[in-house]
Amino acid sequence: MKKYKYKAKSIDGKAISGLVEALNEKEAVRILRERQLIPFYLSEKGGSDFASLFSSFLGVSSKDVTEFTRQLATMIGAGLSLTNSLIILQEQSKPVLTKVLADVVKEIEGGSSFHEALSKYPDIFSKTYIALVKSGEASGALDEVLMKMSEALEKQEEFKGKVKSAMIYPAIVVIGMIGVIAVMMIFVIPKMTSMYTEFGTTLPMSTQILISTSDIVSRFWFIFLGAFVGLIYLLNIWKQTPQGKQQIDEIMLKIPIMGVLKTKIILTDMARTLAMLLAAGVTIIDALNIAAEAAGNAVFEDSMKKAAKDVEKGFPLTATFERFEEYPPIFSQMVAVGEETGKLDEVLLKLSKQFEMESELAVKGLTTAIEPLMMVVLGIGVGFIVISIITPIYNLTSQF
Repeated sequence: MKKYKYKAKSIDGKAISGLVEALNEKEAVRILRERQLIPFYLSEKGGSDFASLFSSFLGVSSKDVTEFTRQLATMIGAGLSLTNSLIILQEQSKPVLTKVLADVVKEIEGGSSFHEALSKYPDIFSKTYIALVKSGEASGALDEVLMKMSEALEKQEEFKGKVKSAMIYPAIVVIGMIGVIAVMMIFVIPKMTSMYTEFGTTLPMSTQILISTSDIVSRFWFIFLGAFVGLIYLLNIWKQTPQGKQQIDEIMLKIPIMGVLKTKIILTDMARTLAMLLAAGVTIIDALNIAAEAAGNAVFEDSMKKAAKDVEKGFPLTATFERFEEYPPIFSQMVAVGEETGKLDEVLLKLSKQFEMESELAVKGLTTAIEPLMMVVLGIGVGFIVISIITPIYNLTSQF
């Protein structure tokens, strides 16, 4: 059993706070509702207050949006009005989000709809989010749409967390390896070089190569660093142009192993986004255009927009996806099943789960392949350095 801190409103409007024990967050909300309480804040006990304080100095993260969506859905489902729910959420949000919610409430009270108020903050609320809210308002089922959206966002956050966690170890090893080599080249090798020069010993080829490399790096390290930073800067500028973004995204998808993983991650997000939009009543053309902008890759964005234009002309969606090589055969096959059965949203949701599973397997395969490869590269590098340093020392000692 977990303990959750909560803040809630009683039937007579009194503010109540305390602890509740439950297996998970959903059960905690159910228990509070049975006690005739309307929860507007729920957090697992034991969380880091320092982390919460630190996050207040940062912008609004996707995790903040997910938590906000879940709590808003819970309060609207419990019978609170939209404006009252937003006002209550201001009390427990971090400063940046509090200002946003205050402005959203002001816009709603001024006559704007909820989705129109949210559209003022495109950096926080995506077009997908706004489109779903709009459909929820139109259908009168905003709480249901928000709840489904929060569940999808939570799964998306969980999936991203798994990918990031899997890549942490290889990243740490690579950074450590680069750091050790840099220290050796800039500080250690030059001192060894002066010792060899004093004794006037003949150096083997490997040692000469190492010393020459170290000499160049130690003298011109700032040039190498500046060139690296400049290259990254120029690449970022180039990526801002349509042609640059297109070419960089194409290259990213063609990288062995990494390209396959990125493709599956994009397909997971796109299938899930389309499923949510279609289930909420958004038209297929609008859904395709919105999913295109949420793809995060110029190649898939271009193909989605072309698909939207083809559908608008009367072509079936299946035939459209079959034209693009970046979509695996199973994608168009499952879309065909969805179109024939009239359950395209359900099929796309199942497809997103399948791609998610494949992505997780691809991540495990990537880390499994990277670890021994890094060990081999590290072993060769360290071995070369050790042999290059020890061989002259052995030659010197053998002379006595």
